[in-house]
Formats: sequence, C-alpha cells, structure tokens
Amino acid sequence: MINIFEVTETNKMVEQENLDVRTITMGINLLDCASDNLSEVNEKIYKKITSLAKDLVSTGNDIEKEFGVPIVNKRISITPISLVGAAACKTPQDYVTIAKTLDRAAHTVGVNFIGGYSAIVSKGMTKSDELLIRSIPEAMASTELICSSVNVGSTKTGINMDAVRLMGHIIKETAEYTKSDDSLGCAKLVVLCNAPDDNPFMAGAFHGVSEDDAVINVGVSGPGVVKYALESVRGESFEVLCETIKKTAFKITRVGQLVAQEASRRLGIPFGIIDLSLAPTPAVGDSVADILEEIGLEHAGAPGTTAALALLNDQVKKGGVMASSYVGGLSGAFIPVSEDQGMINAVNAGALTIEKLEAMTCVCSVGLDMIAVPGDTKPETLSGIIADEAAIGMVNQKTTAVRIIPVIGKGVGETVEFGGLLGYAPIMPVNSFDCSAFVNRKGRIPAPIHSFKN
Repeated sequence: MINIFEVTETNKMVEQENLDVRTITMGINLLDCASDNLSEVNEKIYKKITSLAKDLVSTGNDIEKEFGVPIVNKRISITPISLVGAAACKTPQDYVTIAKTLDRAAHTVGVNFIGGYSAIVSKGMTKSDELLIRSIPEAMASTELICSSVNVGSTKTGINMDAVRLMGHIIKETAEYTKSDDSLGCAKLVVLCNAPDDNPFMAGAFHGVSEDDAVINVGVSGPGVVKYALESVRGESFEVLCETIKKTAFKITRVGQLVAQEASRRLGIPFGIIDLSLAPTPAVGDSVADILEEIGLEHAGAPGTTAALALLNDQVKKGGVMASSYVGGLSGAFIPVSEDQGMINAVNAGALTIEKLEAMTCVCSVGLDMIAVPGDTKPETLSGIIADEAAIGMVNQKTTAVRIIPVIGKGVGETVEFGGLLGYAPIMPVNSFDCSAFVNRKGRIPAPIHSFKN
C-alpha cells in the first residue's frame, strides 16, 4: 500500500533536485464519435472531451497542493483521428476542422496539450490516413495545443517507406506553414516506429484502440534526482552505480504511482500506466546529459556515451518496475536536445552530433528528439533520417521517433528559441550527401526475421 509518508521522503527531491510529475494524461476513446456527417463528428468530439476532462486540471492542481509534488502538465490523448474521421472527412481541410475542434476543447478544459491527431500507417495507408497526414501542416499552423504523430513502422510489419517519404515533405511543409514562429509546428509533430498505445508524453501520445474508454496515465520525471544521488557515489564501482540508480528510480516511480491512484480515484476513471521516463527540462540541474557526465563523461557524446546511456536506461526500468505493477509508455531516458541544457552544451562544445545521437537512440527510450536543423534541408534528407531511426526501432523491437525541426531562414551556427518546456536549440548540421534514390523507392522495408514469432 502506498501512503503519504512515502511522499514525505521525497520533499528534498522536489525542493532541491527538480523532481516532478511531468504529466497527468487522460486518454479518451473517440471511436463512438465517428459518423459520416462532419458537423456531427465535431460536435460529438467536443462534447465527449469537455465532459470527461472537465475536472482534469483542477484535480491535478488539488493533488499538487495537497502532496507538495509539482504536476507540470495536464494533458489529453485521444484515439488516432484518422480512424475517427474516416467516414466524414473527404479532404485534408475536413480534417483541419477536427483539429480546430480539438484545440477548442483543449482550451475549454484548460489542458496544456492534446495528442492524437495521428495516423497508424506502419504497413499501409488508407485514404483517410493520407488525408489526415496531408492536413498536418495546416492543422499545426491553425491550432495552438494540438500534437500530431504518425507511426510509420513496427517490428511486426516493417517500415512503410511510402509514408516515410511523405513525412519528409510534410515536416518541411509544416516548417514553412509555421515559419513566422521559427517553424514551431514541427516541435508538435513526431514520426514513430513501434508507437505504444499508452504513452502519456507529447508529441507522440495517442489513445490506442486496445485501451479502456478513458484512462489516467502518469509520466514522472527526475533527472535532477538521479544526478544528485550519483554525486554521493562518485568513483564507486558499476555495481554501486547501478544500485543507486535503481533505488532512486524506485522512489521517483512511487511518487508517480501515488499521484496516479489519487487522480484515478478523484476523477472516477481507471488508472492505466506509469511512464517512468527521465524527461529533462531546460532548467539547470534537470538534465539527462548531466547524469551521463556524473557517470564519468566530459560531455554527452564523448566515447562511452552509448554505454553509459544503456546502463542508465536499464537501471531506471529495473527500479521502476519494482515500484508499480503497471509500467508502460516509453519508460526510460529521453534525450531531446532543445529541452536538455546539458545536451545543448554538448552540441555547442562539438561533442554531440546527429550521428552520435542516432547511435544513442539504440539504447534509450525514444529517438532523435527536438533537433533543429537548417531550414534548407531537403525533404528527402528528412525522410532518410526518419528511415534510419525507424530501422533502429524495428530491428531492436523498441520505440524510436524523430521530432526534427528544419527552421526556415536559419542555418548552422544560429540558435532557435521555442520557449517553455520546449527550450532552445542550436541549429545542427546534417549530412549533405543525397539519399533521394533510396527514399523514392516505393513499398516497404520488410520486417526482420526475428519478428516472426507466431
């Protein structure tokens, strides 16, 4: 049984070490909002979200005050909209009306973001999927709180290269549509492989079709807590290092478990999962890169970085699963460049490149995340980067993702400011050699042999 005394132990973590519950995310099934009448779809969507999530923000605020644990975001994830709008939407602009309805509902209930403006196309694209994908640039430009994701591959199905090719162009178009805001729309768009159904973190959150009608998923975060704990074992053996990370991850996850259970009870909605990811922020002392440096690296990106990150990710998972019976989502270490001051410092020092980040994604939670690149980067190059990350996810049976931002009008050596939790980022160089003949082949890359487990 979890009790309030366990939270008391974490007071110092909250006050001095940047421990927080990063998000309470309410997942909502919108399949019963489907209709062949677009106005009816929009009306049903708005009504369901605003009725189920009306108390989400106030409940989160109350729990935060009572337990003294910061809850940074209150969010909503929904059924992939390409499924909900399939019968009603005949053009990309039809889907944009749904995006605006979702944005209005999110503003009404007061959440930070709503995720699920999404399509799952790992094996093929329906007409509805393609229409939604083509609507993304306009949808991102005409809304504030919508996050979009497209799953282009999986270990079981392979990689849909037609979708990968299309997404390179969609990312570039989204950058153009939002260029007055430094291409901010791309910061709310992610391309995934092996996307989980229960991820509470944006921009990849959606409510999978295998989920309950509504659930509460919680994402915890504590890079600063882990960094502080490791300072006390500096120079000790790997065994001591690993035990310290596991024990710390256990404590962090227990806090998230308590918050999740309370939110579930008060809202009358079933508890889903705890995502125990180490998700950094731009705040000093809240950095995954700082943990890697505490383990023994001069900068993230130095030789040994991938091994150190693998160790960290594994121990976080081992500690977390002891604290909660329902761990899910992504659950590991995030390495977003713009959201992690230590990563930004490593890029500026020349220690960290996109190629090294790609290697690191083989052993961590997600992938190439919040990376700003020159605005003149070709769509085919973006598609090639997506294909590489999807291949890592497919072969390693893990989630990988690309959230890359070609900042229109800016080049290497410049910096882009996104603000808030999205932080700021140096523009990173990309490999300029051409991959067009590869990404322009039609069809899909087959699933690896080890996917055949039936």
